Amino acid sequence: MAETAPYGTWTSPISAADVAAAGGGAQWLDVVGGTVWWAEARPAESGRLTLVRAGQDGAEEMLPAPWNARNRVHEYGGRPWLVIGRTLFFTHWDDQRVHARDLDSGEVVPVTPEPHVPQGVRFGDLRPGPDGAVWAVRETSTGPRRTDIRRDLVSLSGGEVVSLGASHHFLTAPQLSPDGRHAVWLGWDHPDMPWDSTQLCVAEVRPGGFGPHRVLAGGPGVSVCQVEWADAGTLLALMDPDGWWNLHRIGLDGTTVALAPGERELGGPLWKIGANWFVPLGGGRHAVLDSGRLAVLDEHAGTVTPVAEHLTSWAATLARHGNGVAGIAAGPRHESAVVHVDLDSGAVTELTAPTHPLPPAEYLPVPRERTFLGPDGVPIPAYVYPPTNPGFTGPGGERPPYLVHVHGGPTGRVSGDLDLDFAYFTSRGIGIVAVNYGGSVGYGRAYRERLREQWGVVDVRDCAAVAEALAAEGTAIPARLAVRGGSAGGYTSAASMTSVTTYLAATIKYPILDLAGWTGDGGETHDFESRYVLGLVGPLPETRERYVERSPLRHADRLAGPVLLLQGLEDQICPPEQADRFVAALAGTGIPHAYLTFEGEQHGFRKAETMIAALEAELSFYGQVFGFPTPGMPELELRS
Repeated sequence: MAETAPYGTWTSPISAADVAAAGGGAQWLDVVGGTVWWAEARPAESGRLTLVRAGQDGAEEMLPAPWNARNRVHEYGGRPWLVIGRTLFFTHWDDQRVHARDLDSGEVVPVTPEPHVPQGVRFGDLRPGPDGAVWAVRETSTGPRRTDIRRDLVSLSGGEVVSLGASHHFLTAPQLSPDGRHAVWLGWDHPDMPWDSTQLCVAEVRPGGFGPHRVLAGGPGVSVCQVEWADAGTLLALMDPDGWWNLHRIGLDGTTVALAPGERELGGPLWKIGANWFVPLGGGRHAVLDSGRLAVLDEHAGTVTPVAEHLTSWAATLARHGNGVAGIAAGPRHESAVVHVDLDSGAVTELTAPTHPLPPAEYLPVPRERTFLGPDGVPIPAYVYPPTNPGFTGPGGERPPYLVHVHGGPTGRVSGDLDLDFAYFTSRGIGIVAVNYGGSVGYGRAYRERLREQWGVVDVRDCAAVAEALAAEGTAIPARLAVRGGSAGGYTSAASMTSVTTYLAATIKYPILDLAGWTGDGGETHDFESRYVLGLVGPLPETRERYVERSPLRHADRLAGPVLLLQGLEDQICPPEQADRFVAALAGTGIPHAYLTFEGEQHGFRKAETMIAALEAELSFYGQVFGFPTPGMPELELRS
């Protein structure tokens, strides 16, 4: 029989260490010689990214410590590995150089020269070129500012790095046509982000480089997020000329045909170059991700048919494998794993053994996908994760506290899959609602562009509307609502606390806090996003007052309640300078707050010890502000 106890005090078998152990996982999957390979994050090894392949006896590690297959291209990184013959090429985090590992001898040698400035030359999105060469994007630091960056397309062969050309300030790596005569890539320039406007470029391959490029598709107001060769004269591309990322067939003469067009989102935001949302299967069939869910597009029938529907969230890293597709998938009851789907039988096979046991299913919340009505009458999708613990129930008549989770990006989304970070709280009696506020992807360009020049307004209002609706219907207690998020979600959390009174408290992780400082002129972010805010807030100098009004740093005295800030000290995307200034502004205000910083962490936390400390601090924080005990937790010191 369940014990009656106040919400937030329930005893849970899910520890912060359990959450940290699940905080790694697979990424950057591909098939090499009929075998599935992927990169795998190791929180227990300071977040090292290793490479593994599927074997008969489980996963086999192909890149031993201390090698770390990450890179800093665009700071978010691009595809970091490639196998050609018996050689594994990979980018190494410590020096950002490309290295090669002989798969027979195990010997590792550098392929690119050591830069004059540490990590001053980076490579990403490794692709096969002609005659065993590796093609990639090269990013070169040209000055002291974070935005002093130059990029070009390069070929790595025989110990030489040869520039192939550069069409735009931002580029994806070139892809060689089957006949070796042409190369195709995507490019875009400031102030656009890749989900705003991109161009699909093609050029002849010539000795020593490329000929002049032509633009086959894309342009102002059209985003192309992935391109692949169908044959020597035809391309397949995901783009959104009609407001939705649909698959198109494009000839080298520019002739374009949409395949099974509709109001569905088959692509996504190109945060990391090398991502892929579709893979051709042959015979006019293509595996696609329809708003993150696996489906098969049949261009002859004009249909898009869901597959493996219990897996509701797939990473943008699909590969054809045998008579099916391999990828990385999760679901409400299924932790992220490498899987193979047989498209003839529908059978799903997991290729990765769990690295840690999941908690009993009865402690894992099953999210309810709901739609709320925003203040402007627009529907707001969200996932509600209720308190879930078979051993406890709340006191009669008492409603639980709820955390409003704000995803990052802001051009991103939440998917409603299993999240042990959420379960850590819900199993203790704290509900969570994760909101796909205006600006989120998966709902077409019009919904995405609700946030254009409205960041700090629409996102704040949408999240508050969802929280207030839960309180009004009796699901949550109005006096115990909090907001939490990281990066852009950290901005919305902070902006919420300085502009609405919906929440009692906020957890703000590696945030943007001063919008003017986050532009290229302000110098407090990296090149990739240094003009992003112009579309989110407005052009400068005409709208400068908006930047002041919507910057939480400028209004620390208006905080509606206590805040917890968590920050990595090596973050180049949202550097610690802004959090430092925000905390300094809180000194002596009487507003309870805490600020934890973490050595060796970049944007987002990768080390197990960081994840544990951050999660336990967050629980202690809610216990103090909501007024319930958190026995066994280190007590977070709040200052005022």
